[in-house]
Amino acid sequence: MVKKKTQKTVEKGRIYITSTFNNTLVTVTDEKGNTIVLGSCGMFGFVGTRKSTPHAATVTTDATLKKAVEQYGFRMADVFVKGIGPGREASLRAIKGSIIEINRIIDMTPVPHNGVRPPKIRRV
Repeated sequence: MVKKKTQKTVEKGRIYITSTFNNTLVTVTDEKGNTIVLGSCGMFGFVGTRKSTPHAATVTTDATLKKAVEQYGFRMADVFVKGIGPGREASLRAIKGSIIEINRIIDMTPVPHNGVRPPKIRRV
């Protein structure tokens, strides 16, 4: 007997966008935070410096959301954005252009409160 995998539907959830200077990651989760669909620019054929472009982020976001909608019936989401890379605004635009209804957009970019200790003064 082969156990069949049951298809679960997730209508509400979260979308996490992590935008670094080298890549853009899009993660679609349910309301508890369990990952449903994951996408990065490298998964869609972008290599090297082309991964860090707004076009790559748009393609990645569109494909990831399309997969979430088709497989899980994803409709509503809270969007969490992290990082200051070039794909940040492009992926937000792609989400707004999709059929997914956005409840809120939250910026989770980490901001240093003083940072690391500076190097000692150079003496010549």
